[in-house]
Amino acid sequence: MILSVDAALERTGLVPTRTHELVRNVMVSPQTGLVGGQADLRVVARELDDRLCADPELPALPGRFLFVLDDGRGDLLARSCDLGLVALGSTWAQLRIGTGWGATVPLAEAAGRIAELAHEFVVRRGRGPTAAWHVSELAEPLVEPRGPDPGLPESAKSLPFGPVPGGRHIEVPKAGLGRQAIDDLTAAVGDVVVTPWRGVLIPEESR
Repeated sequence: MILSVDAALERTGLVPTRTHELVRNVMVSPQTGLVGGQADLRVVARELDDRLCADPELPALPGRFLFVLDDGRGDLLARSCDLGLVALGSTWAQLRIGTGWGATVPLAEAAGRIAELAHEFVVRRGRGPTAAWHVSELAEPLVEPRGPDPGLPESAKSLPFGPVPGGRHIEVPKAGLGRQAIDDLTAAVGDVVVTPWRGVLIPEESR
């Protein structure tokens, strides 16, 4: 049986919805839940993804609209985003709203708040060639700006390649991984994490 590319991807479970696939742009601290950080954001990321996919209006988000979730280690603090958060501890986080800051919220409520803000952006962005592509392009602020929380971390360096706490970070060449490299990788490990630095993190628990 020969599958189309779309069908083959859907069988992997990586494409839970065709209508919302282009807006599931969620970047998360790669080591979250493995080692370090202020909080394990894997549950928050999954809930946010579920909420984005459940909102019938969100396919109208621009394809480059980016959500960034920093688990408090500061590794994604310098990354530009449209919406996101930085964990302040195991139970609280401050929201990121475009280039500024939003409210400090319980981490358990953060995914819902971010999804609501994404919906509000769609309502406000307008239509046609003048429609806003990013939160920072809106005519009026999405929310009342707040100052940065004093508990925010300093911006951290990107994850180096090689052995790192929690696993091993492998660089992906610009040309991509060859078939043999992919076969070797998938045969040797279970879960892997694609990182924002053109790499793949192999958690120790998967080795």
